Amino acid sequence: MRIAILGTGRMGRTRAELMRGEEVLLAGHDPERTAAVAEVCGATPVTVPEALAAAPDGVVVASSTERHAEQLLAAAELGVPVLCEKPIALTVEDTRAAVEALDRAGAVVQVGFQRRFDPGIAAARDHDIGTLYSLRITARDAEPSEERYIPGSGGIFRDMHVHDFDLTRWITGREVATVYATGAVRAFERFARHGDVDTSAIALTMDDGMPVLIDGSRHDPRGYDVRLELLGSRDALVVGLDERTPLTRAGAPPPEQAWSSFAERFADAFARETAAFLALVRDGGASPCPPANALEALRVAVACDRSRAEGRPVAMAEVS
Repeated sequence: MRIAILGTGRMGRTRAELMRGEEVLLAGHDPERTAAVAEVCGATPVTVPEALAAAPDGVVVASSTERHAEQLLAAAELGVPVLCEKPIALTVEDTRAAVEALDRAGAVVQVGFQRRFDPGIAAARDHDIGTLYSLRITARDAEPSEERYIPGSGGIFRDMHVHDFDLTRWITGREVATVYATGAVRAFERFARHGDVDTSAIALTMDDGMPVLIDGSRHDPRGYDVRLELLGSRDALVVGLDERTPLTRAGAPPPEQAWSSFAERFADAFARETAAFLALVRDGGASPCPPANALEALRVAVACDRSRAEGRPVAMAEVS
């Protein structure tokens, strides 16, 4: 199959390497960088207009965030499946406009929430835990972002925790009703310079009253850490606690080889997600993660921003 990948950054390269064996057209705005990355990935370097004009069987939008919506809509006009890395856009208004346009066009779009394809997380969703009492999620980056990345990231809730908001809806099958979020800069002042935080805590109440607790940090001295704990009437389940979890047990040595980054921790999930997209291109069918899911996760992130700014719980009805 011929797959056009728009973007030569970390995710564009990751997708290209996972699609070896297909005819991959790698498109970027810097010809020298595009050629260099394409050579490493075994892809053909092209411009974005050339990629879209080459009659691809599928398109991956992995460009910088500000280009996502425009390129997603252009790719959808080709009538082929599209994989778009999150986010579609950074505002609810722009995201909603894109989702509605995609719906009108009947486009088949898969949004890149790769954690849905993590075997442990997927197994937790399918596990018979009985009545779910509570859900807790921990998300910690190994190293804080460089300052040049922060202004365009959308902040900790839209950039990092949006994955947790998507998982909350996906695992519980419920919608978020209210949000209370707080955060602080505990170590890295570059986040404060851009109105962001490096440490966060979030309490969600679902529409059936169930509580969800999420904590996050932009820095973990031991490595990259994502864990989920589910408590139900039949079982208590944890995901992400293994010999590579970056935690030091009291009285025991730290793990010898902890997870170093999201790319390493979720390498299998990215591979499974990419394979699912290729199956969508080859065989058709429904998207495993439609754009409406990205819109709902973003609405929760926006509610968190408002809650932190105003120091109060925010009802999701306020984020229209």
